[in-house]
Amino acid sequence: MRLLPSSPAFLLPALAATAAISVAAGPSCAESRSLDCLPEPPERILAPRDGDHEHGSHNHHAQPLLELNETEITMYHEPTPPSYFWLDIKEPPADAKRYPGLMGLHALFMSLAFFGALPIGIALRSVKHAWHGVTVIFFYTFVVLGVSTSALYRKLTPDMSVFLGAPYEGSKHGPQGYFFLACALALSALDVFSQILRLVTYVRAIRSGEDRFAFKTLWNYVVLDRDEHVSGVEAEYTNLVVDPEELEEAELKAKDVEDESVTVRHARVVEPLRTDLDMHQQDDHDETAQWANDVRRHRRQTSYPHSAASERTLFGAHSPHRSDDSLHEAGHVYPWQGKSSREVLRFVGRALFAIGERSLVFAGLMQVTTGIVVYTGGCRGSYINGCLAHLIKGGIFWSYGLVTFARFLGSFSELGWAWNRAPRHHGKYPTAEFVESLVIFIYGITNTWMERFGAQAGDPYTTKQLQHISIAVMFWFAGLVGMGIESKRIRRWLAAGATAAVPPSIRSQEAVAEPPSYIASFNPFPALCIGLTGAAMSAHFQTYLFQVQIHMVWGNLLAGFAVLRCLTYFFLWLGPPRSILPSRPPTEALAAFLLACGGLEFMFSTEELTIAAMRQGHDDVMMFLNVGVAITCLAFCWTLFIVGLKGWLKSHSQKDMSFHSSA
Repeated sequence: MRLLPSSPAFLLPALAATAAISVAAGPSCAESRSLDCLPEPPERILAPRDGDHEHGSHNHHAQPLLELNETEITMYHEPTPPSYFWLDIKEPPADAKRYPGLMGLHALFMSLAFFGALPIGIALRSVKHAWHGVTVIFFYTFVVLGVSTSALYRKLTPDMSVFLGAPYEGSKHGPQGYFFLACALALSALDVFSQILRLVTYVRAIRSGEDRFAFKTLWNYVVLDRDEHVSGVEAEYTNLVVDPEELEEAELKAKDVEDESVTVRHARVVEPLRTDLDMHQQDDHDETAQWANDVRRHRRQTSYPHSAASERTLFGAHSPHRSDDSLHEAGHVYPWQGKSSREVLRFVGRALFAIGERSLVFAGLMQVTTGIVVYTGGCRGSYINGCLAHLIKGGIFWSYGLVTFARFLGSFSELGWAWNRAPRHHGKYPTAEFVESLVIFIYGITNTWMERFGAQAGDPYTTKQLQHISIAVMFWFAGLVGMGIESKRIRRWLAAGATAAVPPSIRSQEAVAEPPSYIASFNPFPALCIGLTGAAMSAHFQTYLFQVQIHMVWGNLLAGFAVLRCLTYFFLWLGPPRSILPSRPPTEALAAFLLACGGLEFMFSTEELTIAAMRQGHDDVMMFLNVGVAITCLAFCWTLFIVGLKGWLKSHSQKDMSFHSSA
């Protein structure tokens, strides 16, 4: 066969085609540094989210799962053992009798004790009512019935520790409950001891001739702790002396400001409300007032402790010419100033007693929470840390919401915490915002270190730990900022820049007028902490879509609280409170509801509860939200009843008061 001739006309098209292919293909990967020559990436570049077992098989951009993955759950959690609730109600065994009714009675009696008799007794004690002792009897009666039904239930029910290696080992519900009962008994013993001391004081006064026996005096002073003792030579001066109770019973009236323009009214310094006693001119009786006070002071010795307020005469209760006692009191702006060491100790002791007594109500909430956990068999094994975090933090927000609603209704108005002016010592008590900032600071400084519970020494910080620790650090330092803003000394330092600009020649001639906003406290940092926590938790990554939705619910509720609290500050900034009566801004009622409900949904969002709901087919966000709303409404009704009862008792323990419109 004859070869074709190698002519240029034939080779040129072939060379052109070869060059085109070479240019298109580019240099070989062995001689090139192009990114195109890198090896093909694996199927998953992003590392799995660290430190959270339920996220172990998902990357940072994984979509939440819709269905439960039981295989993955069993990789990180032990199988759920049986519980009292399951064997009592869900699947009771056919060969054994169960007694869920006894457990229901236990819960009922203990709830009546801590949420019924105890708060009613606190309200009765606040007015020194004669029926306070009856509520104490009811409290311990319910406690005895509750403890008895619990003991009978445990006697008739097999111990659950026989199942799967003592799953209830380490339960603190019982020991914690007995500790709270011991605290209640200690407070009752202290109350009885104070009555014995008053009885001894009264008997000594009779033996020394300072007093004569009278059953009314015995009942009022010894039993009810009312300092209403008047007898002997002092009796002839009774009508000349104004006791603190009489001052509180006087009709309050505001000064006439109708002739003032709005500008002048906002510019002048607001003065406290004055009583009817202030409206009468008593200048011509000053000498008689001084004489009556002197007699009262010399005749009444220290056999009976004086009340917190000094005694003032009817003639000169608020006049410029007061008795020596009143002048001495005028220089003391704090409630504990101008008192003897005995009176200061009495003041501190009563304050601590009141705090301890009210703390028992929140202790009852803790017992309800731990009781539900034990009865339903939750928070065991590897669930314990997450369960504690959700229940403790959610319980704090829940309690905070109830206290906020009580403030809206008028509680703590004597301290100026009900969005009002304090009736006495205005501006001298710690503000409610200072207390909120202090609680937030304590919350943050403790949670900063608690987030590492369960981690081994040397373990690196995980993504989840850093998320929660950063929130705790925010609470820590934002709480410090909030307390600093509430400090009057720091406020004075911050105002030094303006006062330093005043010429020295006129600095001592006139006082600097404070703006109207100085009347109240406008501190957004407590709301900021809670709102940002809610916003962050709304974006918290979860394995399952249902868990994401529940976190979004309570996160948005907390964020809503922050918005409404800021609206409260906005409206009060425009019109600061000028009355001693609670102003009840409606935004606070809504804020309290969102905060309490958000805390409850926080407790509902535990991993174990959400997984159990998915297993039972109850993974419905509306159901979870509605249950939380219903319980919150019930708790608000209970709060309204207790606060209303206390107000009703106080209104019946003093004379009727009339009010006038400030519009």
